[in-house]
Formats: sequence, C-alpha cells, structure tokens
Amino acid sequence: LQRIYGTAWADDKQLADYLHRLEEAEKRDHRRLGRQMDLFHMQEEGRGMVFWHEKGLTLWLTIEAYIRRRLAAAGYVEVRTPQLLDRVFWEKSGHWENYRPNMFVCETVEGEELALKPMNCPGHIQIFKFGQKSYRDLPLRMAEYGACHRYEPSGALHGLMRVRAFTQDDGHIFCREDQIESEVAEFVRLAQSVHADFDLVSDHITLGTRPTPRAGADEFWDMAEAQLMRAARKAGVEPVIAAGDGAFYAPKLDFQLKDAIGRIWTCGTIQNDYVLPDRLGAEFVGEDGAKHKPVMLHRAILGSLERFIGVLIENYAGAFPMWLAPVQVVVATITQEADDYAREVANALRAAGLRVEVDLRNEKVGYKVREHSLQKTPVIALVGRKEAEESTVALRRLGGEAQTVMALDIAAKTLAAEALPPDLKRA
Repeated sequence: LQRIYGTAWADDKQLADYLHRLEEAEKRDHRRLGRQMDLFHMQEEGRGMVFWHEKGLTLWLTIEAYIRRRLAAAGYVEVRTPQLLDRVFWEKSGHWENYRPNMFVCETVEGEELALKPMNCPGHIQIFKFGQKSYRDLPLRMAEYGACHRYEPSGALHGLMRVRAFTQDDGHIFCREDQIESEVAEFVRLAQSVHADFDLVSDHITLGTRPTPRAGADEFWDMAEAQLMRAARKAGVEPVIAAGDGAFYAPKLDFQLKDAIGRIWTCGTIQNDYVLPDRLGAEFVGEDGAKHKPVMLHRAILGSLERFIGVLIENYAGAFPMWLAPVQVVVATITQEADDYAREVANALRAAGLRVEVDLRNEKVGYKVREHSLQKTPVIALVGRKEAEESTVALRRLGGEAQTVMALDIAAKTLAAEALPPDLKRA
C-alpha cells in the first residue's frame, strides 16, 4: 500500500505562493545551512544533542550576551541551579507525577535516584526560600541561562527545533498578587522589543488555558487565567485562546512570531503560577507582618536558545545582520604581496571590536569571494598592492558586486558602528 497526499488551492496564485514557500523553506533549512556555514552538527550517538562549532558558539554567545544585557537592564538578578536533583525533590514539585515520562533518570551506586532537571523553576524557588523575604523585596526577578534535558521520542527530534538538551533564557518573577498585571504587561513589552531586534514580527499572542491533567484547584486557574488576560490587554494585546494548552502548573501567554516567509513560530512565554510556590513552601512577610505566598511568573523571551537559533538561521536564510554574524569581516588578499598589509588590516578591525578572519590563500579573488559568500560573511575587505600603498580597503557587501574603497581607519569606525547590537545602538 502507498499513501498519497495532495493539496487543493482556490486559484493559481495561491498554489504558486504555496510552492514558493516550499522552495524558500528548503533553501532556508537550518540543518543544511548549519553544515554549509560550519555552525553545528548532530550525530546518531547523541540524538537530540548539538555539537556547536566555533562559529555556531560565537553566534550563541552573541545572543546570550545581548539577552543578558536586556535582562540586567530590566532588573533581573542572575543565578544558577544544579543539573541533578533527587527524586524526592521532583516528587515535592509535582514533576515526578506529572512530567516523569519526559525526564532523564539515573540511579547511583549508592541507590540514589536522581533526575536531570527538565525545568529551572523548582531550583529558583529554593533560592527564593534561602533567607527571609519581605514584601519590600518584591518583585524579585530571577534569571538563569539554564541547561535542561527532556526526553523526546527519536521520531519527534528535528534539528535544532526539537532537541533533548537545550538552554533557556529562563527567568522567574516572584511577586505579590497586586503586582501580577503590571509585571506581565511590562514583560510583554520587553519580549516584543527583543523579538523586533531579531527582525521577527509579532503576529499574535495565545492564552493557553488549563490542561488535563493539571496541578492545583480550579479556583486558582480561574484567577490566573483572568489575570493573564487583563495583563495582556493592559499591554495592548488581545490574546487568542488556546484551550487546554497551558502548562500542568499554570496558564500561559505564548508569543507567536512571523518569519521572513510568513511561517509562525512560538518564541517566548509567560506563565502565572500559584501552585508551585505553594507546593514548595515559598513565603514572604507581608506589610501586615503575616506570612504570605508569592505568585511565580515563569517567563522566557527566546525560549530554547537552540530552537531560537534554528529560527534565526531560517528567518535570515543564514545571512545574519552584521551584529549577529559569527564572522563579520573577512580580509582577503588579491595578491600575496599584500599578505602583511592584510594582517595589519585584520588587527585594526579587531581592535575596533569586529570579528575578523584573514584569507591569505593563493587563490583567485573571485574564488575567495564566492566561497565567503556561501559562508554568508557580511563584508569582504579586499586588499592588494594599491590598497597597501594607500592604507585603504575595498569593501564588498554580501549579495552585491560593487566595491567601496575607504581609508582603513574610516572603514574600521564605519564597520564597528554597523556591528553594534541594537540595544547598544540605542544606549
């Protein structure tokens, strides 16, 4: 037996648009571009795990540095929590009951049963509980670039988009009930600003409501869902209801982003949780001197960095903007007589803060340009005898054939200004 699938379209234009999207998606496939651009690879012995190459890790660290600056500016403190925790801990949090099939579990020679953390939230509650907290300490915004592991069936794995080991720009806001709506609204605005810096257009936001099974009483879910709806509206957004799509412990707002070819990606979330702080005994002293339970807002802007990088590769078709490009400039020689000058140019550009490679190979300049264009390098700085004599460089942009000749010092300043991350340009 053979199964045949087909699609039907109302007119030729819709069919042509569909075929064009399929063709574009193939060109932009992050798995193919990841190999072509020497960013990362994956292999059978580590299913769902990523081997980051130098250029891919450079991209990763650039994104991480950017989001770290944005969160620090928004008042977050950074923490780190353990990878392995005892089964008893996960039983207390409810993960053992509700999430066990997705967890990696091991037993030690001493008989301890440990699990790799699938989430950072229970660990953040332990940090919150360390020492007495007052209402004056709230909201407390906590961030962690935390590595998590979740079991995914091998058939569900897909490049960077669906992995078993990943790192999140994770964070939790511990707050009073009267602070929920303002904190959520502020987060929505921050997330939209971050997504815009990566040229991802906000299409809509969904409100994921209570799933089955779930933790906590319905009265908490009623309250939490209503608060998220009001907070989203306060930020100028009308969420689309996604019935049953909440986490087992909390409803959530998910950010749905549109890429360059019109596809929708879920990147970023905020969840309003009354359940987990209560289960794990988080408390603060209120203005009345009594003990109160904080509300915990689980939030991420990028989500899994692996997946977000996959989305970026496909959104930009590998042609990253200058600030994200792993290699921002390649200095390529036209003749071997310019080798020493090429090194001088590279050093000057690096001193200006640029990520630079030098190509001194004895190859034709056309070959070098084609090769670095396949690597999606934003700028190729060509140098020969004339440039060496005049202390200039001939700049060639990705996708263009024209060359702009500039004095070396001017070129360094110009390119360094272009390479500034968006948040630093606004500073």
